[in-house]
Parts: sequence; structure tokens; C-alpha cells
Amino acid sequence: MLAAACGEAVTPLAAAPTPTSDERTFPPIDLPADEAPHDNLSEWWYFTGRLTTGDRRNLGFEFVIFQAVRGGGPPAYAAHFAITDPVGDRVVFDERTALGPSKGPPDDLDLCVDGWRLAFDGDRFTVDAAMPGYAVSLEFDPAYPAVEHHDGLLDFGPLGWSYYYSYPRMRVTGRLADARGEVGVRGTAWFDHQWGDFISVSTGGWDWMSLRFDDGRDLMLTELWDERRRIVLAYATLSGRGPPLHLTGDDFTAIPLAIWMSPRTGATYPAAWRVLIPVLGLDVLVQPVVADQELDTRHSTGNIYWEGLVDIIEDGRIAGYGYVELTGYAKAPGISEVSAEREPVRACLGQEQSG
Repeated sequence: MLAAACGEAVTPLAAAPTPTSDERTFPPIDLPADEAPHDNLSEWWYFTGRLTTGDRRNLGFEFVIFQAVRGGGPPAYAAHFAITDPVGDRVVFDERTALGPSKGPPDDLDLCVDGWRLAFDGDRFTVDAAMPGYAVSLEFDPAYPAVEHHDGLLDFGPLGWSYYYSYPRMRVTGRLADARGEVGVRGTAWFDHQWGDFISVSTGGWDWMSLRFDDGRDLMLTELWDERRRIVLAYATLSGRGPPLHLTGDDFTAIPLAIWMSPRTGATYPAAWRVLIPVLGLDVLVQPVVADQELDTRHSTGNIYWEGLVDIIEDGRIAGYGYVELTGYAKAPGISEVSAEREPVRACLGQEQSG
């Protein structure tokens, strides 16, 4: 059973003592070695960004692979792929699952989840994924070194711990195929990598923003909250122009300005925000480019969440774009089963399919 990496665990798991970060010594993050999978309970590799086609269309995209390791069983994988089309006012997404080899996670980052592939060659990441309506083949090249958030290690108390770093600004090149045909694309992306001994990072949910400003600033904001919507952990990182600046929850405020209710699930999400960071003199509006960017992934991770492309509006003009992720708002968990016998698995090009 694959635990939900985007929210609460969807199935009970056998209790296992998980040391908190103050009970043991954690080695520092070691890149590029730590790009590869780890033998921990939960891990994910997360890309979000914006692509511009040759005919000047802008499309948002999300691609993520989750890995879950439980006991002596093989690692289980889930993957999500989504395209946001502002002109069509829609989001299209798909989800897939797979079981890894019985020996455990691979030594290198070269993962195949039912035909979707994520690989790292020591310098660049590549993603190949297809679903009805869209297919992408993309290369990701970091514009500057990785940034470690919250000193690179998050302590979730009794829920466990996680390493966390990002490449906040990655140059993206590649190909995209849709109903109009195949075209070259360029863009920028944000990459998150987290791994550790945790199943859920909070008892409620979280609001996460990655904002890329046209002037080169990159900003990440996170608020984790419990079942009563009380903030239990909040932090932010500003990077891209000089050394990273790490902020606490006391340094910023994200004020919801509107709500959106899903016509499918009935979940109600914040729909626009005023983001204030007085120490930076920052006061911006964060606004979704499409209202409905809800992803129902109950067949893979057992969760429903909102993940979408947003515009940054500063002094009345668009000053950049970003992605926002909202979890814990839809209280309709599902059952996630990862089975190699569910249907014939699709092999990834250039990689022998395992599982």
C-alpha cells in the first residue's frame, strides 16, 4: 500500500518508532549523490513550471514521482503529470503507479513509473511523460546551486523527519505534443526533493508556494497546519540574487482573498492571496491563472489536492509566475493500491522496465 505523500496517510501502517531529529545525528545533504533514491519511508522528486511554445502559448506543468519503502517489501511508486492550459481554461492530468525491484531503491536516479521516466545524468534531469492530450520530453538544467530549506532538515516531531532542498530556477528545454502537433518548448521550473522517515508531514495539511519573479528572485513559502488549522511549522526561503535568505513564519503573511469550491468534490480552497514580507518590502498578489486546478489522485496516492499555475502581481503589473499547492482541504481520502498486476505496465524508453 502506498501512503499518501501529498497529505495524510490513506491506510493504517504498522507502528514503527521514528527518531526525531534531536535524538540522532544527521549527515549533511551530499549532492549529487543525494539526487538518487534513499531507503527511507517516503521520498519525492517534484517539478513545477511554465513552458512557452514557439507560437507563444504559455502552459503550466507538474510532474512528480513519489517513492514509499515499507519494511522488507519492494519500493512502491506513484507519479502525477498535469498540464495547465490558461487559454483553454483547464487542467489535464493523469496518475500512474508501479512496484520497484525487490532489492530496494536503485543506486541512481533513473525511475520508470508505468512508462513515465525521470532520470539524472550528473548534470541535468530529464522527464518523459505522456497522457491523453499531451506528451512532453524535457531537460532541466539548474540555473544556480541547490538551496537547502530550513537548514536542509525538517523535524515533524512524532510524525518523523525529512531532508529538503530545491533547485528554485531551472532552465527547461524540450518538446511538447498536443492536439496542434509537436513543438519545441522553453521555460523555467522549480524542483523539490524531500526524503526521510515520515508518512505524513502534518495532521491537517499545508499551503506551499514557489514564486519566480521576472527580476531573478525566487521565493518559497510553506505553512503546515494541524486538524484545527493551527500553524505548526512555517518557513520561507528567498534565493536567486545573492546568498539564500531564510525566513521564519513571523516574517511573512499569506492572506487568502477569495475562495473556490470544486464542483466535483465540494472541497473549498483559497483562490487568491496577498503575500506580505515586511523585511523585504514585499507586497504582492498571487492569483491562479485557472480557477480549477484540482487533482483527484485517489487511485495513486489516495488524495485530492489543488496544485496550480499562478501569476504574481506587483504594483498592478504581472511580475512573475509560480505554483501553489494546497493539501488537506478535501476530506475524501481513498485507498491507494500499487500492484504490478493491475494492468500491463508500459516500459520506459532507454530503460529496462522492472517490477
